[in-house]
Amino acid sequence: MNDPAETSESSRSLTFRQTVAGHDAIWVRGVVQRAEVFSAAEVDVAVELVQERLAKGPGSGYHFVFAERNGQALGYTCYGPIPATARRYDLYWIVVEPWCRSAGIGRLLLAETERLVRAHGGRRVYAETSGRDEYGSARAFYERCGFRREAVLEDFYADGDDKIIYVKALPSA
Repeated sequence: MNDPAETSESSRSLTFRQTVAGHDAIWVRGVVQRAEVFSAAEVDVAVELVQERLAKGPGSGYHFVFAERNGQALGYTCYGPIPATARRYDLYWIVVEPWCRSAGIGRLLLAETERLVRAHGGRRVYAETSGRDEYGSARAFYERCGFRREAVLEDFYADGDDKIIYVKALPSA
């Protein structure tokens, strides 16, 4: 999927879905595991957010965007408003199937998520990630997409595993 013509074609045939269905919990578990960087506890958290959304609907505070081609999910984001803030949102998850990375799907998912955040009045999006080497591509992705490294919390997740916080200011809708 690194061929520009193939990337262009996959972008044209990509659709976005915001509705969460019961089968999404199984798929989210699988795609997060296939990413091969998340711990078992992190995988469980990703699934819990889907289950929260299914149980409580929009009141859960968790919103999803699924990128699909021909009905097959290729990636997703989970985001939501940050409680007790004015128009600030967290990007909790962005994961793309390993076999279709570098096809621009992550960028398209993020752009759609940002569009939805702006449509709800959001002005800033925050994303956090680990400082471990395995997360280097995630950090590079955020920076390529216009996020600014805002803070580093040393030894946050564990000794030697920093929490890196990124922020992106969004233009008004």
